[in-house]
Amino acid sequence: MKKIIDYRKLLGVSEKASLQELKTIYRTFMKDWHPDKFNGNEEALKEAEIKSKEFIEAYHFLVSIAPETRAQTLDIYTETITKASMTDYEFKQQVLTVNFSDGSAYEYFDVPRAVYVKLVNADSPGRFARRHIFTSYVYRSLSKIPVSA
Repeated sequence: MKKIIDYRKLLGVSEKASLQELKTIYRTFMKDWHPDKFNGNEEALKEAEIKSKEFIEAYHFLVSIAPETRAQTLDIYTETITKASMTDYEFKQQVLTVNFSDGSAYEYFDVPRAVYVKLVNADSPGRFARRHIFTSYVYRSLSKIPVSA
């Protein structure tokens, strides 16, 4: 996905970057570009605000899809995809967002349109997703939404 590539390019990291490496790069950047360092110079302050917002967004996104992050939450993810049913899904620009009955939601990246069409046309979308999507694409957890009874 273009977003992942752009964020990695912005931070100057590869797909194998560890959480510690991401954190170190983030802190170094923020030391140099924190908006508080540019009080009094409006033009530099605006540039620093823009750059720091982009960098913060990239950092948080890459942390959310990092292998270490996914490994830490693998038990929760596995429980969700095996026990909770899909309640809704949306496909937009090769990103498939799936909501589950336990209130969790996940984004799957670089999902081809053809796979999404097969999901929509499947007799059992949940079974299709378990076999062809949930373990095949880079994913990240979105905020867990409380389920009302």
